[in-house]
Amino acid sequence: MALADGDGLPLAVHIAGGNRFDSVLTEGTLDAAFVESLPPRLITDKAWDGRALQLRLKQERGIELIAPKRKNSRRHQDGRMLRRYKRRWKVERLFAWLKRWRRIATRWERKAENFLGFVQLGCVILLLRWLHPKTRL
Repeated sequence: MALADGDGLPLAVHIAGGNRFDSVLTEGTLDAAFVESLPPRLITDKAWDGRALQLRLKQERGIELIAPKRKNSRRHQDGRMLRRYKRRWKVERLFAWLKRWRRIATRWERKAENFLGFVQLGCVILLLRWLHPKTRL
C-alpha cells in the first residue's frame, strides 16, 4: 500500500500479505511515512467507506478521508469531495512508475524486509529524479 502527494510522489509505503483488506493497512501505512507531516486529506476508493475509520482518522490524526460511498451505504455523499476523487489516478501512476523495475513488479525476494527495501529504494529513485530531472539514475 502506498501514499502519494498531489504530484504522485511517494510519501509512504507499507507491505503486507495479499490476503489483508486494504483499509486495515491504513494505520501502518500512515505510520511508515517518509515525511514529518501528512496531508490533510486522504483520497481512497470504495473499500474505505467505513464510518469508524473516517472518525478515527479525523480525531487521532486530523486527516479527512474522501471515499465514494458503496451501494449499500446509508451516508450522504458530498459531491464536492468526489471532485477531489478524480485525482486518484496520481496514486495509480505511482504504482506504474514503481512497477517499471522488474524486481518490484515480480517479487523475487523470500523475505518481506528485502522486498520492502527494494520498494523504498524505488521511491528514493523517483524522488531524486523529481528533484534533479536532468540527471540519469
